[in-house]
Amino acid sequence: MTTSQLLIQVSSQYDQPRLKCLPLREQPAFRVTQSASTCSNSELLAALIGGPKQIELAEALLLHFGGEIRRLYHAHPVELAKVKGINQATAIRIKAAFNLGLRLNHPDEERPTVNSPADAAALVQYEMSLLEKEHLRVMLLDTRNHVLGIVQVYEGSVNSSQVRVAEIFKDAIARMAPAIIVFHNHPSGDNTPSPDDVAVTRAIVQAGKLLDVSCLDHIVIGQGGSWCSLKERGLGFN
Repeated sequence: MTTSQLLIQVSSQYDQPRLKCLPLREQPAFRVTQSASTCSNSELLAALIGGPKQIELAEALLLHFGGEIRRLYHAHPVELAKVKGINQATAIRIKAAFNLGLRLNHPDEERPTVNSPADAAALVQYEMSLLEKEHLRVMLLDTRNHVLGIVQVYEGSVNSSQVRVAEIFKDAIARMAPAIIVFHNHPSGDNTPSPDDVAVTRAIVQAGKLLDVSCLDHIVIGQGGSWCSLKERGLGFN
């Protein structure tokens, strides 16, 4: 064998996907089949990505986002696709998988019914507890308290000087929803309502009476999906 032939052979071996070098029992797809709960983040991502370079691509994705699944979850598909080897279809599949997993904490109904603050919180608490900035969302309800939709109104600090009450009710009026529930998260993790939270709630409740759209509750989401109902605590609803 000539020197050039040897170099080509070594280069070919070096470029060979790592998946082909692993025995079946150590390949991501097989590991997921046996016990998904014991797989590493890299293995789970690799099985999701698929293809001959799945291990390299999974590791590249994790490296790009500092090894933090939270950052990977928050990334837009366009940002995911910036990683070399991740095309738009794969990026969308990853985004869909993350959000599908979150729905394990939701009722199975297509349009869940809200009969209590706990029912309402269960629909958003885990997702909103992961948000790194403060978000304000509004849940739209029909006359039977079926959820018509959840819309985002604000991103950033939620205080009485910045929140425009008209924005809170815009989608409810457009969809003729007779009731709403307001949510916002505290990135600090503490779900204790602030004085501003109470002031915002009071303004929303009063405006709702004028618009004939009932504000049933304002729920603050904290760390790990913890939550606090201002209605239950009598804050802003008196």
